[in-house]
Amino acid sequence: MTLQLDAAPAEPLTGAAGAATVPRRRSRLPKGLPLRPASGTTLGVVVIWMSVLVLLPLAAVIGKAFGGGWGAFTDAVTEPATASALKLTISLAFGVAVVNSVMGTLVAWVLVRERFRGSGLFEMVIDIPFALPTIVAGLVMLAMYGGPDPIGPSLVGTRTGLFVALLFVTLPFTVRTVQPVLLDLDRDAEQAATTLGASSRVVFRRIVLPQLLPAILSGGMLSFARVLGEYGSLVLISSNLPFKTDIAAAVIYGKLQDNDHPARATQQAAAIATVLLIVSAVVLVALDLIHRRAARRG
Repeated sequence: MTLQLDAAPAEPLTGAAGAATVPRRRSRLPKGLPLRPASGTTLGVVVIWMSVLVLLPLAAVIGKAFGGGWGAFTDAVTEPATASALKLTISLAFGVAVVNSVMGTLVAWVLVRERFRGSGLFEMVIDIPFALPTIVAGLVMLAMYGGPDPIGPSLVGTRTGLFVALLFVTLPFTVRTVQPVLLDLDRDAEQAATTLGASSRVVFRRIVLPQLLPAILSGGMLSFARVLGEYGSLVLISSNLPFKTDIAAAVIYGKLQDNDHPARATQQAAAIATVLLIVSAVVLVALDLIHRRAARRG
C-alpha cells in the first residue's frame, strides 16, 4: 500500500522575496519607429531625390570608368602624368589635414578659452573661406603671392603655393568641429586636476585632449576630403605644370578637353574621378566610425 500525497500548489511570493526570485522580463525597445503612410511617402521622396542627385550620377561615373574593362581603368590611372597628379593630390591632402588638425585646434582653443577684444571679428574671418567662391580664393592667393611685387614671396607654379591655397580654403573645418566640443567641456575635472598639482600640459594631455580627439580627427578628415576635389582655388596659382603642380582635378579637366579621342578621354577622366571617389568614401567611412565610437563613449 502506497501513500500518495498531493502537494498543494505553492503560493506565489510577494513583496521583496518575490522580486528576488521572479526574474523581470526586459522590455525590448524598438530599433526604429514604425513607418506610417505619410512617413513612408516622405522616405520614398527622399530616396528618389538622393538617387537623382547623388547615387545615379556616381554610378554613371563608375560605369564609365570601367566601360573599357579593368585593363583600360588601370592604364588610365597608372599613366605617368596621371599617377603623379594623384600622388601629389593625396600627399597635399594628407599634409593639409595634419596642419589643420594642429592649427585648427589651436585657433579653436584661443577663441573659446582666451577671449579677447575683436574675437567676434576674428570668428567672422574664419568663415570667409566658406563664403568665397573657390575661384575668388585663387585670386586672393594670386594677388598675395603671384605678382612681381607681392607682399609675400612668389609661389606661382610651386607646390608650396598649392599647399598655402589649400590651407586657406580648408581653414574653417577643424576650427568649427573642435570649437563646439570645447564649449561643452565640463571644466570641473580640469580644475580638480590643477588643484591636485597637475600642470597645464598634463591637464590638456590627460583630460582635454582625449575628449577633443574625435572632433580633431573629424576636422582633419573633412579637410582631407575637401582637398581631393579642390580645383577652383588652385587653377590660377598652380600653372598646371605636369609632374610638378598638376593635380588630379586639373588632369580630369584636361582629359575632358581632348577633342581627338573624346570617348577614350572621357573614360580616363572617369577612371581618375573614381579613384578620388574611392579615397573619399574610405575617409567618410572612417569619419562615421569615429563619430559612432565617440557616441558610445559619451
